Amino acid sequence: MSDSAFSFDRIAHSYDRLNHLLSLDIDRWWRYKAVKQLTACHRLLDVAIGTGDLAIEICRQQKAREVVGIDLSEEMMAIGRQKVAERQIDSILFQKASAQDMPFEDNSFDAATCSYGVRNFTDFDKGLSEMHRVIKENGEVLILEFSYPSNRLIRCLYDIYFRYVLPWVGRYVSGDKTAYRYLNQSVEHFIWGEQMAQRLRKAGFREVEYMPMTFGITTIYKGKK
Repeated sequence: MSDSAFSFDRIAHSYDRLNHLLSLDIDRWWRYKAVKQLTACHRLLDVAIGTGDLAIEICRQQKAREVVGIDLSEEMMAIGRQKVAERQIDSILFQKASAQDMPFEDNSFDAATCSYGVRNFTDFDKGLSEMHRVIKENGEVLILEFSYPSNRLIRCLYDIYFRYVLPWVGRYVSGDKTAYRYLNQSVEHFIWGEQMAQRLRKAGFREVEYMPMTFGITTIYKGKK
């Protein structure tokens, strides 16, 4: 799902099942709500496409005629290709590439999306800069990422779940001792809300806005080039 390809290759076989289980299936609604924010376009880039759930939802809602997805995890994309084939979707293309060094010309896409991947970029600002570079003038960027609840009680429960419950369930289902511990740590040490919006503006995006969902557990960020 990101530039941390090795970890994601190891858990690719259980990734989708764990996402739905650990989020109590709310992750489907998050993606649905995020894609609803997009303006329909011709060609869209999905960064850190992973197993393709966001790209599939984009096509389901007819928000793009063609989706090009990039990722460094071959195992994740292999599962994504299988899911796309089973649904007989021929408008999603998978390509191995880094978010920090995209193999596309300037102004190649009408929009760019990234679902739960930007916090894993080796160079976060470079990744945002590349997304800005490859989309056209007035093109949209949409990012869906974990964040922290503002309510103290919800935040306390969230921390307990992320630090103790999630890694244990993730280890039990995936058989990997470290991958879901890494997920917890990556969320705890990442930015969200206005800090994220400021970094998007720094990368050149305008009209940046963000929408927290489910007590602030996750947030939709949107902007324009």
